[in-house]
Amino acid sequence: MSIANNVNQVRQMIDAHRTEQPVTLIAVTKSVGPDVANALYAEGIRDFGENRPEGLLEKVEQLPPDAKFHFIGSLQTRKVRQIIDHVAAIHSLDRLSLAEEIDKRAQGVIDCFVQVNVSGEASKHGLEKEEVVPFIENCKQYPHIRIIGLMTMAPFTEDEAVIRETFRNLRRLRDDVARHAYPHAPCTELSMGMSNDYTLAIEEGASFVRIGTVLVQ
Repeated sequence: MSIANNVNQVRQMIDAHRTEQPVTLIAVTKSVGPDVANALYAEGIRDFGENRPEGLLEKVEQLPPDAKFHFIGSLQTRKVRQIIDHVAAIHSLDRLSLAEEIDKRAQGVIDCFVQVNVSGEASKHGLEKEEVVPFIENCKQYPHIRIIGLMTMAPFTEDEAVIRETFRNLRRLRDDVARHAYPHAPCTELSMGMSNDYTLAIEEGASFVRIGTVLVQ
């Protein structure tokens, strides 16, 4: 494994597939230790994704202070207090009880992505598409939450048409939300795309990609 080569290849692929929008590379370090995370940091990575509070807190302690952490997994309400002071963004806001707890625990405004189950798969978390706008409207009661975008995961399939349509549907939904011009929900961003489909996600408008395997394998 060469972290330097992996990071360089992913950056080249991002540049090759993006259009005018900037793309933030989130290195998903949930399956590796702080040594690998620090090696990624040494290659210029500053955004890290974790899906468990314990893993996030371990990395917070052992990476430099300018590293930014994104919580990308399903977040239990009772664990919000463990991570709230350490996250740059939460990518898995999917219920009002979670929004209420974030608002209760946050010292300042927390950037959040609303998680959407675009594909409708039973195995995936997230709101149904028709639930998104009413949910975001309800979030205006929580002054510590700023909804900066939407997040989804595409089906695990080799059918590029299915993957692209999933990402396209999220982009359309993001545009619908943005047209409302909610003060608490600018909703300009799209968090979508992982190691197996991030180039397709970027072509369909992703502004944040969550990449683990191809960086750390």
